[in-house]
Amino acid sequence: MSHTPASEPSVDVASMARSAREASRKLALLPDEIRKSALLAIADAIEEDGSRILAANARDCAAAQELLSSGEMTPALFSRLRIKDSGIAQMAARVREVAHLPDPLGKRLAATELDQGLLLYKETCPLGVLAVVFEARPEIVPQIASLALKSGNAVLLKGGAEAAHSNECLVAVWRNALRKFPDVPQDSVHLLQSRSEVMDLLRLEGEVDLLIPRGSKEFVAYMERHSQVPVLGHGEGICHLFVDRAADLSRAVSITLDSKVEYPVACNSIETLLVYPEVAVTFLPRVVAELRKADVEVRACPRVLALLPAEHLVPATEKDWSTEYSGLILSIKIVDSLEEALEHIHKYGSKHTESIVTEDQAAADRFLQEVDAAGVFHNASTRFADGYRYGLGAEVGISNGKLHARGPMGIEGLTTYKYKLRGSGQIVSEYSAGLRHFKHKPL
Repeated sequence: MSHTPASEPSVDVASMARSAREASRKLALLPDEIRKSALLAIADAIEEDGSRILAANARDCAAAQELLSSGEMTPALFSRLRIKDSGIAQMAARVREVAHLPDPLGKRLAATELDQGLLLYKETCPLGVLAVVFEARPEIVPQIASLALKSGNAVLLKGGAEAAHSNECLVAVWRNALRKFPDVPQDSVHLLQSRSEVMDLLRLEGEVDLLIPRGSKEFVAYMERHSQVPVLGHGEGICHLFVDRAADLSRAVSITLDSKVEYPVACNSIETLLVYPEVAVTFLPRVVAELRKADVEVRACPRVLALLPAEHLVPATEKDWSTEYSGLILSIKIVDSLEEALEHIHKYGSKHTESIVTEDQAAADRFLQEVDAAGVFHNASTRFADGYRYGLGAEVGISNGKLHARGPMGIEGLTTYKYKLRGSGQIVSEYSAGLRHFKHKPL
């Protein structure tokens, strides 16, 4: 993208945003029971229309196959595009999981008695209108829409052109299911179609409350630079696993494989394996053999190459340490200490998810304390960094930043708060003149 946004958004996108704003005001007032019932009905509709959704996805995959063959689409992107037969049940299950979450709205976060008859409450409320821009992965349409509805937010969705039929079908199923619930506006979910509409989104200050771009580092950075709407970027995942000298090596092998192979296109899969020299001689031949069985290409530092000359590994370059492969490639480096591992992670990591394998509690505690990332794990796969696995029902994305939301962004990340002050005729001038005094007593 080389051009900057023009001065005025198109009428269509602006009108969508305005109707979404109206819908969000209605959603914010709905009882949780209605929001929950609507979500459960939508989950049923996804299953009932499963064959229709799969047929739409098959059209997208057929068109994408040509792009894959010509090299215009990566295998990772194609993998994200496909909806398997089991994906229908999984999508419905995640919507139901969100439906059964506790109501995130109207939660009292704090209460203070400022003075007699003057009570201040801090309570949760929706953000309002969200816009989420994403590549492929049509199954996240119901994930995002369910979190938005449960939290009382309207949402504008823009998926990649490669998933156009899948996304259109899913949104149509969603909106059709809402017809049974007259109190839940269908305009709480909109689907944008073109790239030009994304540019229009960037100028909808005051109409859209939060823009969440999910894509490459460059794409997210572009959005952050050019948007007049607040942006919370779904961050890239340059994740590491450090095998410490006190590691249980069998455990380290299984965690390495799960973190890389279980779903390599995910942002929470590892890209670099760091290994302590004391265990490298025993551990690396075992783990590399297993990685090879899983068709993982191993890129190695000079010390690893010297240790395993018969494996004919690919020499790692400086660029490898800062690359998110999103595929079956793993870089391996030997580090001489915990300090060097921490240094490497601080230099090349993306503050997404980092993990250590060790039986040394002091080393684990130091790693958990010193690594600056949204998720820091001990003796566990980085693949656990996921809103569903965290018990959030689903996620809108994973934020590497520290403002508003960090890590998997679920229901709580889609709410903010307001202060409600209940008085009995108090005026500030009485306090300024010393006639009355604040108590500031927590309730």
